[in-house]
Amino acid sequence: MNAMDKKVIETIRFLSIDAINAANSGHPGLPMGSATMAFALWKEFLKTSKEDPKWIDRDRFVLSAGHGSMLLYALLHLFGYSLTLEDLKDFRQLGSVTPGHPEYGLTPGVETTTGPLGQGFANAVGMAIAESRLRSQFKEDLVDHYTYVIAGDGDLMEGITSEASSLAGHLGLGRLIVLYDDNRITIDGETSITFTEDVSLRYEAYGWQVIEVADGEDYEAVVKALKAARAEAKKPTLIRVKTVIGYGSPRNAGKSSAHGSPLGEDEARIVKEAFGWDPDRKFHVPGDVTAYMAEIIAQKSTVHEEWFRHYEEVAQSDPDRISMLESFYHSEISEKLLEDEILWSELSRKDATRNTGGKMLNALSLELPNLMGGSADLNGSTKTYLKNRGDFTAADASGNNLFFGVREHAMAGILNGIALHGGFRAYGATFLSFADYMKPSIRLAALMKLPVVFVFTHDSIGVGEDGPTHQPIEQVAMLRSIPGLKVFRPADGKETGISWVEALKYQGPSALVLTRQNVPCLEGVNKTAHYGAYILKREKGPSPDLILMATGSEVPLALDVAKALEGFKVDARVVSMPSWEHFLSQPRAYQEEVLPREIVKRVSIEALSTFGWHQFLGGEGLPVGIDTFGESGPAPSLFDHFGFTTEKILTRILEYLNQ
Repeated sequence: MNAMDKKVIETIRFLSIDAINAANSGHPGLPMGSATMAFALWKEFLKTSKEDPKWIDRDRFVLSAGHGSMLLYALLHLFGYSLTLEDLKDFRQLGSVTPGHPEYGLTPGVETTTGPLGQGFANAVGMAIAESRLRSQFKEDLVDHYTYVIAGDGDLMEGITSEASSLAGHLGLGRLIVLYDDNRITIDGETSITFTEDVSLRYEAYGWQVIEVADGEDYEAVVKALKAARAEAKKPTLIRVKTVIGYGSPRNAGKSSAHGSPLGEDEARIVKEAFGWDPDRKFHVPGDVTAYMAEIIAQKSTVHEEWFRHYEEVAQSDPDRISMLESFYHSEISEKLLEDEILWSELSRKDATRNTGGKMLNALSLELPNLMGGSADLNGSTKTYLKNRGDFTAADASGNNLFFGVREHAMAGILNGIALHGGFRAYGATFLSFADYMKPSIRLAALMKLPVVFVFTHDSIGVGEDGPTHQPIEQVAMLRSIPGLKVFRPADGKETGISWVEALKYQGPSALVLTRQNVPCLEGVNKTAHYGAYILKREKGPSPDLILMATGSEVPLALDVAKALEGFKVDARVVSMPSWEHFLSQPRAYQEEVLPREIVKRVSIEALSTFGWHQFLGGEGLPVGIDTFGESGPAPSLFDHFGFTTEKILTRILEYLNQ
């Protein structure tokens, strides 16, 4: 490490200290302790472009320990990204581009939203998978980058990290390199109170290369370790770097007090004086640091420019390869796919929507060669295997089918990483009752507006004999509560096909909720099903006496109930509502056409929690659902037991109308 490298590292530390003190909030310990290894990575290895932060062949850098966000913001500022000193001064302020934890889509150069520990790590595994898959098809001259992570003790304790690390080792993701900030401190004190396993042996058992750096301030040792990591093509690498949290602070270094509280002005002065800096200067970037960084930035810009020159050459010599690569990054789905008579015929049969969903998925894969995903060890049940698309394995990275194993939490985080990397439309599948394992990652997909499709089958008490552990009740309500997530629960094969199209058109995450049991093909499904809710059966008179609303397997039941009501002179409209969120995104006039506000007699029918239906029922409506857990028994017996028969619902509705 030369004198200027040392000075840049000190600049990173003091920018972090000043910003956190100014905000009177933040985590100074990690930026102070990890500055040396982070700068070594960024200067010596990281392939970046400040002019083109979305360059497809850039290296990805993930700060999984997102609480140390000022480390990343200081790096982005010094490496020329559009993050000014004023932005650093606004750290953690409302409306700033330097929020408390890095947020994707807000700050140029931030590759993913991190904060919940382990999420960034899992995202990075997805990014490495995407890079490997693209490189296998488009060759190293166009796709040749690494995924780097800085993770802390908290990341390595989280279960999602264990799942993701296990899969990464199994897949031999040699271009995934993790710098482990091994400072041995958590909020409650030393890691020895909770975390005493041998991390190195653990990661070797996962199939990783493990390299240890005894001193996090040894710049040359970090560089040597990174070179060795890059030389290992068949294993991901964990570089275990012994650091000191809050390095340089006499009062806080090596203590949990450095983790999540500002140093304060007095301690900041002491630290600056110890390093020979003017203690009265804040947010100071010395002129020689700026000049030195300009040289480094220019070198990195040259790499970017050379890649684009080669890209243009390939566009001339091999235009088909470039055209296919661009199609991976700019794929679009068309509704015309549903005009295919053979496909529509396949979707127009009595069948489980998981089966018709699988048929639609495979039809889509012919139109979208970049459709990539899999299931959590449930392909036979979820029907989400892509035929004739090959499998992604350690030996062959050219396939589009991913086998996640029984790792639902990591699966969701990895899917987010694939989407963040770019080039693929990612999907993943499991049983609906296991959506609980995936909630944190689904929430982050919504926060980042990632177009990931989460497929959930076995969607109700129709699961039957497996009992209440596998019978979802409240999971759809949970999914519907996530802002920005569109939930689709289609009623038959045709609605399932339409739901897949709408999910892939949406620039955000979607959840497809599908049945295990067969459902009939419905008459009356039409293009208005694309709007999230539509009139499946109109009333015979000028206006309905009652509106029946239903989703999924309960829509046929609603139709039977409407027919039975005719015998009691009740003229009912049946509205199928495959997606509340998509319906509510339609123009108000269309919403009013489907659910006229003057019709206050309304009934919802859904074999799930009634939570949330109030927004469509108003104060006078009747929710028919299940607000207890399920039971073990054959599906027909369960539907009868919980009151989901024509006769029992008819009785409830007549009582409701006669109140």
